[in-house]
Amino acid sequence: MNWYVVYTKPKWEKKVAERLNEIGIIAYCPLMTKLSQWSDRKKKIQVPMFNSYIFVQIEEKQRNVIFEVPGAIRYLFWLGKPAIVKEKEIKIIQDWLNEPNVFEVVVDKWQQGDKIILESGPFLAQSAIVKEIKQNHYILILESLGCILKVKKK
Repeated sequence: MNWYVVYTKPKWEKKVAERLNEIGIIAYCPLMTKLSQWSDRKKKIQVPMFNSYIFVQIEEKQRNVIFEVPGAIRYLFWLGKPAIVKEKEIKIIQDWLNEPNVFEVVVDKWQQGDKIILESGPFLAQSAIVKEIKQNHYILILESLGCILKVKKK
């Protein structure tokens, strides 16, 4: 079965994933812990990693079942077809969220435009391109995942 990306109503990610799981569809809403501050207190809360998006693993012929759940709006499309996320990419997200928050990264004189392979952390063995070199950190582009990574210099 393929993983598809479902667009949800804003702030409905967790509810939609929960309801889909209740009706027997494998739904994954990656959550991150965030420290939120109000005027009287600070609190750690779980927020979706991707605003208005969840992942569902479903057979192609059953794709319309997700619309039975309130809050599910549409599938994300790529080149006219529903976007498919690889199992290994879902696993990378899960591994990254389960890792501790601090990683040691050794950097060897990277230059802007260099294509590198990450050797530690949750994105182990992923290729990246060095986009920017700053005084305290590097900005890397992880093309296969379509995201940007900020790596502190030692």
